[in-house]
Amino acid sequence: MQVSVEAGEGLERRMRIDLPFEEVTSEVEKRLQQLSRRAKLPGFRPGKVPMKLLRQRYSEQVHQEVFGDMLQSSLTEAFTQQSLRPAGMPRIEPDLDIEGGRVGFTAIFEVIPEFELASVADRVVKRPVSELADSDLDEMLERLREQRKTWEPVERAAQTGDQVMVSFVGTVDGESFEGGSTSGLKVELGAGRMIPGFEDGLIGVGVGESRTLDLTFPDPYQAAHLAGKPVRFEITLDAVAEPSLPEIDAEFVKNFGVEDGDVERFKADVRRNMERELKDRLKARIKERVMDMLVEANSIDLPAAFVRSEMESMAGQMREALGGSRMQLPVDLFEVGARRRVALGLIIGRIVTENSLEVDPARVREEIERMASTYEHPQSVIDYYYADATRLGAVENLVLEEQVVDLVLEQARVEDEPVPFAQLTDQASSNPFAAA
Repeated sequence: MQVSVEAGEGLERRMRIDLPFEEVTSEVEKRLQQLSRRAKLPGFRPGKVPMKLLRQRYSEQVHQEVFGDMLQSSLTEAFTQQSLRPAGMPRIEPDLDIEGGRVGFTAIFEVIPEFELASVADRVVKRPVSELADSDLDEMLERLREQRKTWEPVERAAQTGDQVMVSFVGTVDGESFEGGSTSGLKVELGAGRMIPGFEDGLIGVGVGESRTLDLTFPDPYQAAHLAGKPVRFEITLDAVAEPSLPEIDAEFVKNFGVEDGDVERFKADVRRNMERELKDRLKARIKERVMDMLVEANSIDLPAAFVRSEMESMAGQMREALGGSRMQLPVDLFEVGARRRVALGLIIGRIVTENSLEVDPARVREEIERMASTYEHPQSVIDYYYADATRLGAVENLVLEEQVVDLVLEQARVEDEPVPFAQLTDQASSNPFAAA
């Protein structure tokens, strides 16, 4: 077997492999002999077909089979011989000239890049630090009360924070439009769910009163044909209700699973869940910053095959997140994220190799127990992970990444950065009590 390699653009390689013609023909002859023992052709008994006829009928097919088998074995051997690490499956260009005594092929592929890890000794990582204050707990309790608020009808003009019931007719250029008219619609003033100016325009309006609002649809807007267009709404206010927040008492906490109605235990549960969320967010934030630094510090040529595969994977994950939607998402939308993932995969792999890192079983167990602690039957969750190598492997990979983060933090310059709890956890969208 003769092997020659040419470097193409970037990471591309073209590897020419010429197979020993004598070995090919010998194997073809061997298989034809084996075929002759069972071949059936009209006019001949099984095993009595003349070899000349078999060669005429099956020679090309057997040559293709032998070529395919030898291609696989020779490709693997050539990669080892040339110390090449292909990135993905190669594209094969066959070169078969049986009469000319030539059997070979060209494999076109990208190689996994070789690179030196950049030193992080002089790089700064901002490590967010935060503590849960009593005021943070108070704010969370208010949010939970807000989630359980009820509405009480009032006989006064509407004000910010009220819920109003309205009927309206909307027109664009004097013409009605789809979805532009309705009745019995409930609108919470100040919630910002309607187009700009709509909610503010109802402040001060009493029950039974009407008001005309001349507004403009945002641009962009979900209904593209309305984006940026002026619209007139003729609105009648049918009812006004003000919010009523429940007291944090035994009845209130029972709605959150505290069946004995113990308010203090409820508050302790809320605090514990907030502390767990804070810890998770701090860990995620520092990991993100370390990963950002590693990508910035290490400029790597990325195999297009890896990037493309990751783009397709991310598009598939997005479709699953949308409930298995059949919507065709352009994979190019995921290129930036895919390039980051591929780069990090290569960098982390190199860090693990160069530092001989091995996943810590104790940390894996700790991580699984942490995840299980949010469920009603933690041991069942623990058993679930340890019963399947794939599920366990996913946690092991996560822990190994955390070990890489720890190693990088030991090597880099770390500066603590105080961050308020609310900013770190985005209280507007999280509910730490949900898993209690």
